[in-house]
Amino acid sequence: MNWDEAEDTTTYLVVINHEEQYSIWPDYKEVPNGWRAVGETGPKQECLDYIDKVWTDMRPLSLRKQMEEAKAANQVIEKEDTKTKAIKSRPSAKKKASAKKKAAAKKKASTKKKS
Repeated sequence: MNWDEAEDTTTYLVVINHEEQYSIWPDYKEVPNGWRAVGETGPKQECLDYIDKVWTDMRPLSLRKQMEEAKAANQVIEKEDTKTKAIKSRPSAKKKASAKKKAAAKKKASTKKKS
C-alpha cells in the first residue's frame, strides 16, 4: 500500500456512465456529467471491491449490443444457409420425373424379357 492510500480517508461513490462503465468518485464532489451514482459508497477499497464484483463484462454497452446484433444476424444467415443447403440437396421435380421414367422403363424392359 502506498503512503497516500494509507492516509486516504475519503468516502467514495461508485458511479456508472451510459456505457455501463464503472468508476469511483469522491462523495464531496459533484458527480460529473454523463455519470450517475449507483448507491454504493464507502472507502476506496470497498468501492473498488464492489466494482470488481458487479462489473463482469468490461466491454462498453454499445459494443456488447453491436456484437449481439451481429451474432443474431449471423444466426439468421446460418439458418438461411442451412435452408438453402437443404433445398439444394432435395431432388428437383425434373429429376424426380426422370427417375420415375427410368424406373418405369426398367420395369417395362424386365417384363418384356420375362415374356
